[in-house]
Amino acid sequence: MVLQSNYTAYDTPRFRKLSDDQTAQLYHASLEILDRTGVRLYEPQAVDLLRKKGIRVEDGNRVRIPPGLVEWALAVAPKRAVICDRTGRRAMPLERNHVFYGPGSDCPNVIDLRTGERRRGRLQDIVDATVICDALPNIDFMMSFCIASDIPQETADRHQMRAMLMNSTKPILFVTTEFQGCVDVIQMAEAVAGGEEQLRRNPICACYINVTNPLRHNAEALQKLLFLTERGLPTTYTPVVLRGVSGPVTAAGAIALANAGELAGLVVAQLSREGAPVILTGGVNDMLDMRTTVDSYADPTNRVMLVELAHRLGMPIFGLAGCSDAKIPDEQAAAEAAFSIILETLAGAQMVHDVGYLEGGMCNSIEQIVICDELIAYTKQFMKGLEINQETLALDLIDEIGPDGDFMSSKHTLRHFKEDWYPRLFDRHNYEEWASAGSKTLRQRARERALTILDSHKPEPLPAGVQQAIDRIVEQSA
Repeated sequence: MVLQSNYTAYDTPRFRKLSDDQTAQLYHASLEILDRTGVRLYEPQAVDLLRKKGIRVEDGNRVRIPPGLVEWALAVAPKRAVICDRTGRRAMPLERNHVFYGPGSDCPNVIDLRTGERRRGRLQDIVDATVICDALPNIDFMMSFCIASDIPQETADRHQMRAMLMNSTKPILFVTTEFQGCVDVIQMAEAVAGGEEQLRRNPICACYINVTNPLRHNAEALQKLLFLTERGLPTTYTPVVLRGVSGPVTAAGAIALANAGELAGLVVAQLSREGAPVILTGGVNDMLDMRTTVDSYADPTNRVMLVELAHRLGMPIFGLAGCSDAKIPDEQAAAEAAFSIILETLAGAQMVHDVGYLEGGMCNSIEQIVICDELIAYTKQFMKGLEINQETLALDLIDEIGPDGDFMSSKHTLRHFKEDWYPRLFDRHNYEEWASAGSKTLRQRARERALTILDSHKPEPLPAGVQQAIDRIVEQSA
C-alpha cells in the first residue's frame, strides 16, 4: 500500500473470484441481451441519439444495440474519473486499485444518536452525519444520510445538498428525486467551484442515478444522464436487479442483465458527449430472501463479482460495502459490515458507498458509520504490503540480543513500533481496565466518539458569497 498525496493505492494483489473466461462470458451475455432483446428508453432525446446512428427503433422506444456500438462506447469512455473536494483538490482518482469509502444516502429511517430510537430522518440528522463524516479519517466522500422528512419533499434534495456543502469539504455523491433537482444541485456545485467550466475541470461531486430496470430506462434517469454528460460531469448509472423479481434468480443471469442496462446507459452517454465520464458497477444484483421477501444487502452472493466485471471493462467502479441487514448496530451489523468491507476492498471497488446502512437500506446509523470507520482502518492496515529488507529483517539485532535479552528497549523497536495499527475504537485494555472504565460495548464507544466529534469538530465554512448563492438556489426551488 502506497500513500499518494492524501489517498491510498493498494499495491497488493487483487482478490478474484471469477476467471478471465467467466468475466468474458458475462460480458458477452450482456452484449447478447442488448442486441437480441434490446431496451426501452423513455426519453426521446436518447432514442434520437441511437436513431441517428442507424439503430432501428421499434414500438416507439425499443432499441436493439449492436455489440460494435457498445465496444465503441467502451473504447472512447474515460478509464478513470476524478472527483475533487470542495477546495478543488483532486481527492478521489477512481482508477486501478484505489479504494475510497463513503456512507449511503436517502434512508427513510435513522437511529437517533442520542436516544437510540428508530424514527424518520430529519434535516438535522443529515447535518450531524455530515459533520461527523467530515471528521472521520477513513470516510472519503459524502452522501445524504437520510431523507429529511421534516421539510417539503419536492425540494428536500436541494436542502440535503446544501447541508453537505456547508458542513464538509469532502467530495459528494448526490441523489435527487427528479430531474430539476439535479439541475439545481449542479448550480449549487458550480457556485462552490467557481463556475460551469471550473466544475467540469475539477468536479466536486458526482450524481448517483438509479435506473428503474435494466431493460426499461425511465425518463428522469436518462434526462439526468444526458444533462450531466453534456457538461462532462461524472455520474454513476445504476440499474439494480433484484434477483427473482426484476431479473433471473441466478447471480450470473442477474449480473449479465444489470450490466447490459449499464452498458446501454454508457452508449447513450458517449453518443451525447464522447469522452463523458461514467462510473460503472459491473451490474448490481441484490438477493431477495425468499423466506421473508426482503431485499438482502449483506448476502455474500452480492459481493465482488460485479466489481470484477467492471475491472474487466476497464471502467471506473462504484461499489457497495459496510452495510448490514441487522436492525441495530449489534454483532450481526459489525460482522456483515466487516465482511463486505474487506471483500470489496480486496476486489478493488474504487468508490464504495452505503457504509453504515442497516435494515437492508431502510435505516441509517451514525454509530454504525463510526464503527465502520474503524473497520476500514483495520482493512487498510491489512492491505499494506510487507516490506522485507535488511532493516525489517533485523538479523543483526536478533544476533545482538540473542536468546537471553529482550527487544523492548532497542532503538529498532523505537523506530518501528508506530508502524503497527493502534485502534481508536476497539478496546485492547485488560479486563480490569475495561471494567473500571465502565464495561462499555463497541456501540457505546462509537456513540461517545460521535457525540465528541459533534461537540468539538468545526467544519470549514463556505465563503459568505458562495453561501448566499447556494441559499438563493434553494429558496428559488421552493
